[in-house]
Amino acid sequence: MASSTSPPSDAAAVVLDHIAVAVEQWTDAWPCYVHQLGGIWHSGGVNSGFSPAQLSYANGAKVEVLQPWEPEANPFLRRFLDHSGPGPHHLTFKVPDIELVLDRVGDAGFEPVGVRLSDPQWREAFLHPRQATGVVVQVAQAEFEWSSPQPEGFPIATRAPTAALSHVTHAVRDLDTGLALFHLLLSGDITARAIGPGGAWEYVDLAWPGPLAIRLVAPTTDAASTSPLRTWLGDRPGRVHHLAFDLPGPLPTTDGSGRSTTTDPAGDDVPGVISGPGSVLVVAPEENLGTGLVLRTPETR
Repeated sequence: MASSTSPPSDAAAVVLDHIAVAVEQWTDAWPCYVHQLGGIWHSGGVNSGFSPAQLSYANGAKVEVLQPWEPEANPFLRRFLDHSGPGPHHLTFKVPDIELVLDRVGDAGFEPVGVRLSDPQWREAFLHPRQATGVVVQVAQAEFEWSSPQPEGFPIATRAPTAALSHVTHAVRDLDTGLALFHLLLSGDITARAIGPGGAWEYVDLAWPGPLAIRLVAPTTDAASTSPLRTWLGDRPGRVHHLAFDLPGPLPTTDGSGRSTTTDPAGDDVPGVISGPGSVLVVAPEENLGTGLVLRTPETR
């Protein structure tokens, strides 16, 4: 891993651009991400093996919804869905100089895959989840910000104003390993670090210049082997635990299709949730296409 104790001097130039979630088809995601949370179309289209749709929220943070598209040309997303089902797929970091980042990544012992540097408008590489704490990490150098008209039939959000996507809560087995990647190599600024309520998990908040942040959570050394977070992680190096949204108004009681939401009203037992005067609604992954949500009203972190 990286031997330095602080991010490189050009840290401010790296931005966590979006979190991507995989689904069988876009329309499966619209009830939650558009109707319930107020996502607005940002960009989308078709690519080899997949079709991305980026939704923007009140603070400018983005969720990218991926569906398979002609998977015979590039089966990576089809393989992911067949193996893991729908759920969080990757984190994308925009960088000013991808070759410099790849040099740092290689020096730290990582082996990037899917390296594509020939297109000057979009140069990219990936870190495999086995090395990148259980999640695909994409680093990309983009010539310009991608946007496109919304497709015919895209729904109109029923929530106004929209929610704000505050952070991605990413659970890791070892906090120092997570910090070596997201703080030292990918230049996240540490803004908070503490033990969670009950002492079974600890967290570090990491921020980049853009609106989207990461909260790393890990079992504490004192956590029992049967603690919920250790059990949930199993033998994995990490997993995306949930997306945290801040809502400007009352918590919803149904998703956008009218189904009742499954909740933990307090959120006290959810790693990464710190209760405050506000309200918390926890949506389990199995109730949201494999991606857990924590919906929060003001005053809750």
